[in-house]
Formats: sequence, structure tokens, C-alpha cells
Amino acid sequence: MSHKLQHEIKKKRPFDSQQEEALLNLLRTNELFQNQFIRLFRKYGLTASQYNVLRILRGEGKPLPSLEIADRMIHVVPAITGLIDRLEKARFVKRRRCEEDRRVVYVEITDEAISVLKQIDRPVKQLREKLLGHLTRSELRELIRLLEKARTPLLADPEF
Repeated sequence: MSHKLQHEIKKKRPFDSQQEEALLNLLRTNELFQNQFIRLFRKYGLTASQYNVLRILRGEGKPLPSLEIADRMIHVVPAITGLIDRLEKARFVKRRRCEEDRRVVYVEITDEAISVLKQIDRPVKQLREKLLGHLTRSELRELIRLLEKARTPLLADPEF
């Protein structure tokens, strides 16, 4: 069995278990992938979380309540309001209060943000290809299946 991570992180002793090795591999891969996306988004003046909000809004095609956006985020953000504040200041989103329930704030993507996303689309696709293009369709399906299976206990946990 290959223990590439053990050598990569210069770990002297073997892992305590396969669960430890698998988890550390997952965390290491996530960190390396995230760093690539962070660098890409920085070129466009965005953070990964800001890009995620804009991606959600563009995909929905209509304004969404800020809490709905928070629920759809890939990375959990503790302060969705601050994140939307920064996007509004950059003129990437507009906010408006719901007429029926003033507590609800709708967030709408602007044309300026859509224009920036169009510029980012190709580099994002190229980065995905760079990171995962060497895997076959079958390997990708298996990776997706295993990652979804790994998340299952957390999604069933009411405290999640």
C-alpha cells in the first residue's frame, strides 16, 4: 500500500489507523485545492466565500434571502451579513427588505458581478481540469460516492 502522504508531510511513524491516514489525506488535498482557488479568486478581487455567494445568486437567477444563501454555502460562514456588506460595497450585490416581513433581506446579483463571473468562468474550468482532469469518469463517480458517504453521519446529526 502506498503511503505518499506519510512521506509528503515527513511523518516518521506510520499512521495510527487507516481512518487517520484517510482523514489527513482528505484535509491535505482540501488545503492544496483551496489554496489554488484562493489565488485565482484573489486576481479578481474576490474571496472564495464571496465567489460562492455570487455563484449561488447567478445560478438561482433571482434574489434570495440572505439566510437561504448562508444555507447553500460550501464553506460555512459565521457572518453572512458582513460578507454581503463587502459584496454590496464592491457593487456586486444589492439588498432589499421583504415588504411582507421586514426581517427578511433579499440579495440580488448585479450586472457588474455577472460580468466578473463571466471573466472567471474559464479560469475556474481550467483549474478544475488541472486538479481533477487526470481522473477518469469512473474514478470521479467513485470519489463523489465516497465523499458523500463520508458526510452522511454529519448530515444525519441534528447538531450539524
